[in-house]
Amino acid sequence: MSRAAWKVPALMGLVLLVGAAGGYWFATQGRPTGIPGVATPVDERQPLYWYDPMFPQQKFDSPGKSPFMDMQLVPKFADEANDSSSVRIEPGIQQNLGVRLATVTKGKLEQSLQVSGVLAFNAREVALVQARAGGFVERTYVRAPGDLIAAGEPLADLLIPEWAAAQEEFLALRRSGDPAMSAAARQRLRLLGMPAELITQVERGGKARPVMTLTSPIKGVIRELEVRIGMTLAAGQTLARINGLKHVWLEAAIPESQAGALQIGQTVEARLPALPGEVIHGALSSVLPESDPQSRALRVRIELANPDGRLRPGMSAQVRLNQPSQTDLLLLPSEAVIRTGKRALVMLVEENGRFRPVEVQLGQESEGQVAVLEGLAAGQQVVASGQFLIDSEASLRGIEARALGKPTMPIDRPTLHEAEGSIVEVGAQELTISHGPFKTLGMPGMTMTFPLARPELARGLKAGDRISLKVREGDSGLLIEQLEKLESAP
Repeated sequence: MSRAAWKVPALMGLVLLVGAAGGYWFATQGRPTGIPGVATPVDERQPLYWYDPMFPQQKFDSPGKSPFMDMQLVPKFADEANDSSSVRIEPGIQQNLGVRLATVTKGKLEQSLQVSGVLAFNAREVALVQARAGGFVERTYVRAPGDLIAAGEPLADLLIPEWAAAQEEFLALRRSGDPAMSAAARQRLRLLGMPAELITQVERGGKARPVMTLTSPIKGVIRELEVRIGMTLAAGQTLARINGLKHVWLEAAIPESQAGALQIGQTVEARLPALPGEVIHGALSSVLPESDPQSRALRVRIELANPDGRLRPGMSAQVRLNQPSQTDLLLLPSEAVIRTGKRALVMLVEENGRFRPVEVQLGQESEGQVAVLEGLAAGQQVVASGQFLIDSEASLRGIEARALGKPTMPIDRPTLHEAEGSIVEVGAQELTISHGPFKTLGMPGMTMTFPLARPELARGLKAGDRISLKVREGDSGLLIEQLEKLESAP
């Protein structure tokens, strides 16, 4: 074969080799960050150690596959070791993720609540018309339940025989000229239930008036009317019930979760379909003490003035309760809050592109803003958009949210974790042990090296000894606190 014939295949092979190497170099320049769809260049910094994000307390000297999970170990760099409670996102990646920030501000939260309601009679404006003595109904006027009636309008004429005899006795004693006897007779008429107006008519007319006309004591609507011509009456019998319309009640149901800020006397706006374009102003008069077990709502009563009688019980209305404005509250956008069901979190912005999950205690919420009662200060910035992706990255790195004055670990979690195993190698300050699972840590059995809290713990031990060990989680990983040699299996 000529020299020119073998030069062409050799040259093509060299080109393919260079292309493959270049492709491999470019392929290794992107490494996942833990955030879906985002890759960052390979970091040339020297890692301090490698760790499993699901078990961040355990450190490894070299990269590889995690002994706990089916995943690769993650490097920890020097500038990350200073603050392991936050996650750093490069500015370019923040822009790609659409991260938007919001500032915690001070101000007042305008709160309003809109519900539906129904007009009802004011039970405080009720008048009862009763028979003051036994008698008979001689005449009724054309009235029926539901009719409007003015104050002083007649309802029925009653014949009361008992009053006729007492009036005749009063007139006789008055004609006798004895002032004391006349005054005693007048007092007897009052005790029999005779109205003062009727006594004056008898005194002026000089003759008995056994028939009394029942009239309405107030202006309103007749709710009940139990009067018929010829019927016999007993003393104290209720003949009519009249409800005033000077004020009406607007009754509405308020959800329990929003009823805490209600205050008696606060202003209310009502809009009725029967009065389009008109706003009726009123005040919250009472919050009923019983909650509806079905709807989990509290009933409230709102008093509305009704001087012209246009507001009729039974009408529907849209109610707007203007709750008192609150000042000096810390406010942030509602969209910035991550609600887990048990607590509320925000991603706090720190220096150099770092983000820290922080637990917050929330207050009232209105019109896209929520009050922060604890956990933040004015002027701090939080992530308002993209916080769920950053929170996922923090979870992968084992970063726990800063709690509200509470320990991040459960109180009942044991401080020492126990397992059994066999010594593989004894070092000056450490032991390599093939151990079983640490159940309280959720760690499976494996062979690994543990540092000793005290060198004397390994005194008298050698490779092959069966031991029971108790470890504590520390900054450098799992540290052996207690060792006990076990009897060898027969």
